[in-house]
Amino acid sequence: MKRPILDSRRKVISAVICAYPGGRECAAARLGLELKKFDNQAYESAGHRPLADEQVHLLEQDAGTTFLPDYLSGLYGGVFVPMPEATELDNVDLYIRSLHTDVKKGAVDQIIAKALDDGSISPDELANIIEAHRQHIAARHSEVQAVVTLHTEVKA
Repeated sequence: MKRPILDSRRKVISAVICAYPGGRECAAARLGLELKKFDNQAYESAGHRPLADEQVHLLEQDAGTTFLPDYLSGLYGGVFVPMPEATELDNVDLYIRSLHTDVKKGAVDQIIAKALDDGSISPDELANIIEAHRQHIAARHSEVQAVVTLHTEVKA
């Protein structure tokens, strides 16, 4: 699945709204806002304050996305990795995480190979490589953290 590069807060908010079950109408209702006010805040119309981070977080919790922390981490050259809870982990989950990591690594390698077909890497290709690499590193970190979380001894 190809995920667009979200390089502005406005694009992040749009992606959150698109991912929200029921779209903008349900997102507005979830925040207790009239649709017009929600649209003005979401799309940062002149004279209107944007949605607060807490509001975006609430929508992302419902939608199961992490667009805002991914974007903010990217601004600082980092990656966002949600930490797993031990209660949600088992060996099947670890295996799935491992496969997910392998797929992300393969995607990075494919993007690099395609970019090098013409002998150089354009700025757009570089952005795609970096984004795919960030996703791979986040998946790997999540995989390692899950193994540690599941298998750490708990002292009584």
